[in-house]
Amino acid sequence: MFVMSGIPLWHASTVPLDVHPQLLRALRTVIDTGSLTAASERLGFTQSALSKQIATLEAAAGTQLLHRHPRGVEVTEAGRRLAIRAAAVLDQLDVAERELRALEAPVGGRVALGAFPTAAVELVPSTLARLRTEHPAVAVDLVVASTPVQLRRLRSGRVDLAVVAAGDDLPEWGSDDLELEPLPAGRLLVAVSRHHRLAGAGRVGVADLVDEDWVVGRGARGEPQFGAWPTLRDPRVLLELTEWTARLGFVAAGLGITTVPTLIAASLPRGVLPLEVHDPALLPRSLLLATAGGLGQAAATVRDVLVQEASRIAGRSG
Repeated sequence: MFVMSGIPLWHASTVPLDVHPQLLRALRTVIDTGSLTAASERLGFTQSALSKQIATLEAAAGTQLLHRHPRGVEVTEAGRRLAIRAAAVLDQLDVAERELRALEAPVGGRVALGAFPTAAVELVPSTLARLRTEHPAVAVDLVVASTPVQLRRLRSGRVDLAVVAAGDDLPEWGSDDLELEPLPAGRLLVAVSRHHRLAGAGRVGVADLVDEDWVVGRGARGEPQFGAWPTLRDPRVLLELTEWTARLGFVAAGLGITTVPTLIAASLPRGVLPLEVHDPALLPRSLLLATAGGLGQAAATVRDVLVQEASRIAGRSG
């Protein structure tokens, strides 16, 4: 770094960029979450340690990658370009790790399964439980992340198949290069406290939801979340919370209501009841199984059990 009149000037480094992968992972995570605080929580570092990692990466790159602000960070053009390359590097490192681990896989094979968080509440655990009993020679590595992240991992070879979400109220994933198989998804429901005025109704209309306070999901930028009822105009949002457990805790306390998919209806905590909503205008979301090319025998076995378990869970809302 050069200094002129006491002011540091960043310059393009002529030294090859040879850094630890964790520094690249730190950059990606800060950009994905939008802040050092959120990134440090996701990675398990203190904010001070994460700041030092970013500073080390900037020193190695010879340029500023992030602008720090009181309410978050803003990525520079250099940071954006490096983050794109970092994603590819990290993907390939994960693929290499999988290939090495596969050398010691049991007879039957090792399968990398991706799923968005909601699918990991019941669908994935019940699938893995059946696989353990019926196909113990199939080893499954589970990766839980949002649908956009799962599709990127699928394209890079980091997972063999992924359970993802799609729908008219979700972004276009640009999945022309992937094979997408619909899975039974069940209905979208509303969760209320057992003491809520609608708790005994069983089934309600959209008009019944107009004056309610909503507890909705919040995630990193680009990660879809369950919000208020999709066709409700100008819903009154009380809180945005990241974790399902926190959202349902507020619902159980009677502080608001939330939307839940059939996928987690059987896992609601005590004090929270699911309600069906009569809504002819609702455009349903789809549950999809995404793959990139043909499946090996072990992956095909995982796929078959996933389909069976999705059908069983969706059938409860029929």
